[in-house]
Amino acid sequence: MNCINIINGLLNDGEEEDKHELSSEATRCQIVGTVANKEAKKLRFASDEYRSLSREELLQCLMQCDVIVYNITEHNDLIDEATWAISALHSEIEHFGSPKMFILLSTIMTWAMTKPADPPDIPLTEDDYKRRRPHPNFKEHTSTEKLVLKLGKTSKLATYVVTSGLQYGMGENIFHFFFKTAWLGELSSVPVFGPGTNVIPTIHIHDLARVVQNIIDRKPKTHYFIAVDDSKNTFEDIVKTIASTLGSGKVENIPKEDAYGTKETDLLYLSVNLQTESVFLKDRLNVHWECESGIVDNILQVVEEYKQTRQLLPIKICLLGPPAVGKSSVAVKLCRYYKLHNIDVSETLSFECTVCVFQEELLEGNEKTSENEEMLISAEAQLKTLKNNMLLNDGQLDDRHVMHIIREKLNSKPCRNQGFVLDGYPKTYTQAKELFHDENMEVEDTRSTIPQYSKVLVPDFVISLDATDEFLKERVRSLPQNVAEEMHYTQDEFTASLAKFRETLAEDESVLDYFDYLEIHPEHIDCENVDTVEKIIKTVGRPKNYGLSPEEMEEERKRKEDERHLQLKQEEVEKELRQRLENDKMTALLEEWNRNMAEVKKQEHELLETRSVPMRHYLMKYVMPTVIQGLMDCCKVKPDDPVDFLVTLLIDFISRVLFNNILFLFTLCHIFFTPFQAEYLFRNNSDD
Repeated sequence: MNCINIINGLLNDGEEEDKHELSSEATRCQIVGTVANKEAKKLRFASDEYRSLSREELLQCLMQCDVIVYNITEHNDLIDEATWAISALHSEIEHFGSPKMFILLSTIMTWAMTKPADPPDIPLTEDDYKRRRPHPNFKEHTSTEKLVLKLGKTSKLATYVVTSGLQYGMGENIFHFFFKTAWLGELSSVPVFGPGTNVIPTIHIHDLARVVQNIIDRKPKTHYFIAVDDSKNTFEDIVKTIASTLGSGKVENIPKEDAYGTKETDLLYLSVNLQTESVFLKDRLNVHWECESGIVDNILQVVEEYKQTRQLLPIKICLLGPPAVGKSSVAVKLCRYYKLHNIDVSETLSFECTVCVFQEELLEGNEKTSENEEMLISAEAQLKTLKNNMLLNDGQLDDRHVMHIIREKLNSKPCRNQGFVLDGYPKTYTQAKELFHDENMEVEDTRSTIPQYSKVLVPDFVISLDATDEFLKERVRSLPQNVAEEMHYTQDEFTASLAKFRETLAEDESVLDYFDYLEIHPEHIDCENVDTVEKIIKTVGRPKNYGLSPEEMEEERKRKEDERHLQLKQEEVEKELRQRLENDKMTALLEEWNRNMAEVKKQEHELLETRSVPMRHYLMKYVMPTVIQGLMDCCKVKPDDPVDFLVTLLIDFISRVLFNNILFLFTLCHIFFTPFQAEYLFRNNSDD
C-alpha cells in the first residue's frame, strides 16, 4: 500500500480533495503528515499525524513513504526543512526499498519580478522558466525549487515542483481579511490596498490538490508546472466580488502604507501583477477542474465553502409572547451574546422612515448625476408611499407595508450573514405565511399541508415566552407612570392588548401552528420560574460567528479586570466594615461589662460595709478589751507558748459570756479558733 506524506500541505487546514476523486486512491493509499496547529483535531482522511518530530524521527517517517509533498506556498518556515528533507532523502537513495516521489508546492512569487512577454498581453508559461525572476523576499523559495529539481534526476527519486497561484477556497487564508470584513459589515466599504489594477494569478485549493493527485497518478516526464486557473482577475475585481456577495458591495482604494488587518507577507502576495497560463498542466495532465474560471465566476460556491468551513452560519430566532413578558429585553441580551441583529417592528419602521428622509436630503445636496437622480426619485417615491399609507391608517402603516419592510430587513446582507432576533412578530398565522413566503415559488402546491416558505427568511428557532396574566399585570403596575405611557402599558391599554393576544393565540390556526406545520416546533418557556436567556442559549447552542476582535478582547479583559478590582474592593470594604462593627460591638460590650462590674463591686462593698458595722461594734466593745488585756498579761507572764496562753484566756472569757445567737458564736469561733478547738467548745457548752 502506498503512503503519501503531506508536510503541512493542502489538507492540514481543513481542505479536502473531492471525495469522488479520492475514492479510487483511498483503497490503495494512506495519507499521513505533519500538522502546523498542534491543537487541531485529527483530520478524518489522515491515517496518522506527526507532531513535534526531531529530524531523525522525521527522516524515518519519510523513508516509509512513497510520496512526499512539501507545501511552502504559505509556510515560509518550512523552506529550511524542505531543503533538508530532499537532501536527506537523496543521501539515503541506496536504502530505498522502492522508488519515491518528492513534490514541492511553491508560490507564484518566484515569478513576481519576471518581465512580461512581448507583446505584454501574452501570458507567461512554463516555457519562460529560465527567465523568471523572483521577488527579493522569495529568493529562498527559488533556491529550494532548483535544489529539488536537481536532486530528482535518478530513477529512484522523482521530484516535481508545482508553482501555485494565490490559493482560495474553503476557510480562506490570503483573502480572508476581505471575506471577514465584508461578512462582518462593520465598515462602510471594504478596502483595496493600492490602485487594485494588478492581475493576480489564483487557483482553488481543491484544484491544486487535483494537480498533485494527477502528478502522483501519471508520473509525467515534465517536472515543473505552473498551477493557476484561467482567470485574469485584478485585485480590485476580486475584492469587489467578495464585497458585493457578502456585504454592501462598496470598496475603497487606500494607500498600501495605510493597510491594516493583513500581514506584511500577504501584502506582497496581493501586490503581484502577473498574467500566467498553465500550458504543461493542461497538455500533460488530466485535471478535472472545479473552479477553472476563477474566484470571481465561482464566488457563490467559494462564499458557501468559506461559511461552512469557518462555521459562520446565521442564527435566526423569533421571539413571541404576550405584552410585558420581557421579549425586548431578552432580544437585546441574545443579540449581544450571539452578535445578531435585533428586528423590533416599531424601531425598524421608524428607522426606515428616517433613512428615506436622510437619503433624500443627502442626494439633494450632492452633485446631480444620472445615478443620483434615479436614487433621489426612488427615495422620494418610497417616502411619499409611506406617508400616504400612514395618513390613510391613522398614522400607522398597514400590514402589507410593514411586512414589506420587515421582509427587506430579514433579507439584508447583515441578517443573512450573522442572523437576527425577530421581536414579537409575526402575530398571526396569516402574517407569518405572508412574511416567510418564498417568492421564487410561482405556483403554490394546494395539495400540500405545509405552507411554502423561504429557507433564507424563516427562523431556525421559535421561542414562545409566557406567564400568567396576574404576573404580567403586576409587572406593568410596577413600571413608572411615564414608562407605562410610553410603552402603551396603561391599565386600559395593557388589558386590551393582553386580551387580544390571548384571543389571537386561541384561534384555529395561530402563529405557533404555522411553525409547527413547518416542523420548527416552538420552545415554550415560563418566564416566572426560569432564567429565560440562559434557557434559550441552551436551546440554540454556541455562537456561530467570529469571536471577539483584539479590541473587543482588550475591552472585555479590562472590563473583567475592573469588575474583579471592584469586587475585591467591595469585599475589602465589607470586611473592614464587619471588623469595625465587631470591634465597636466588642468595645460596647466591654464598656458595659466594666460598668456592670464596677456597679457590682460597689454594691458588694456597700453590702459588706453595712453588714460589718454590728460585728465591728461588738468586737470593739467586748472582745478587743479582753484580747488587749490578754496580750498585756502575756507580756507580763511570758509563758513558753504565748498562743496557747492567749487561747486559754479567751476560752475562759467565752465561757463567761452568754451566747444568745449560735450563728454569731460559730462565726466568731471560726475567726479565732482552729476547727478542732471550735468543735470542742461547742460540745462542752452545748447545754448553755
